Amino acid sequence: MTLDRILLSDFRNHRETRIENTARFNLLVGENGAGKTNVLEAISLLAPGRGMRRAKLDEMPSQTGKGGFAISADLATQADPVRLGTGLRATQPGKRIIQINQTAAPAVRLAEWLSIGWLTPAMDRLFAEGAGARRRFLDRLVLAVAPGHAKSATRLENALRERNRLLAEPQMPEKQWFDAIEAQIAEAGAAVASERAAMVRELDRTLAALPDGPFARPSLRYEPGGPITAEALAAALQDMRGRDRAAQRTLTGPHRDEIAVAMVGKNGSEGERQPAADCSTGEQKAMLIAIVLAHSQLLETARREDTRPRLLLLDEVAAHLDPLRREALFDRLRGGHAQVWLTGTELAPFDAIRNEAAIWNVRGGTVARAD
Repeated sequence: MTLDRILLSDFRNHRETRIENTARFNLLVGENGAGKTNVLEAISLLAPGRGMRRAKLDEMPSQTGKGGFAISADLATQADPVRLGTGLRATQPGKRIIQINQTAAPAVRLAEWLSIGWLTPAMDRLFAEGAGARRRFLDRLVLAVAPGHAKSATRLENALRERNRLLAEPQMPEKQWFDAIEAQIAEAGAAVASERAAMVRELDRTLAALPDGPFARPSLRYEPGGPITAEALAAALQDMRGRDRAAQRTLTGPHRDEIAVAMVGKNGSEGERQPAADCSTGEQKAMLIAIVLAHSQLLETARREDTRPRLLLLDEVAAHLDPLRREALFDRLRGGHAQVWLTGTELAPFDAIRNEAAIWNVRGGTVARAD
């Protein structure tokens, strides 16, 4: 058991929801709009970042509440349980609150306690959207393995914002200002690029070892947005100050990274590789599931070094798979150690794991365990 005693207060359409006695598999079943995805989103906020919907804070409080919300959960560890919490006070609408054992903490600290991954219907557009969405997806995969990645990514983002501010100044700032901020970008950027490159390399290796079916087998390639060593990145940033100033933004670095995904043809033929963006919606969905499952397999390999509990949130996944692929999905999930949360409008797609799961009926923002 990983996460238990989950409390949602004034979050979305959940006025006061309590989920206790969770299991390895947890099925949230209810009509569309009942609040199933809201539960998954609440859980996803127990990780650094903006959660699985990437929503703004002011979109999360209940419309019938006072303007704030609270989420908490008990995390089972090898020692004593850890209480994780997050929320928003109505009096501080732009500031997200993070607590670990009822003590205030920065959001990046959440990654030290829990590894969370998710797959949602909105991610079906991942290969058709801009590179930013794929970078966020890749960073989420890295974060599940390397909790320190959150700190490096935050440092990089802050330093890039400061450099862009300097670039937009009416008069060119002093050289030492650029030197200082570019040193920060280079250090944090090299760490981010290194982790991303390693993740793509390991994922591609894992995917290559999988059989051709029943899921589509993608190949992955990391395409850096600039030099990946600190020294080379710092030199490039210095050389490009003039061009970047004309554009009023930084044009090279990990913030322009890309992950190239292609579907491998039968028998792994190189000539049959098709860019993911050119594949059908169904093929893109199958490749995305394959990547998530390969990532889960990677986490199992790293389990000796990484003892954090793991969660996998799968929103409306089973209903869009045929019986063969559903069974394959459940078999692979059984082979791992993650606590899995799945949503659906009916129980039928989950027949294969029904007897292993805790079933939660969701209606109008309330959650009750089925008998």
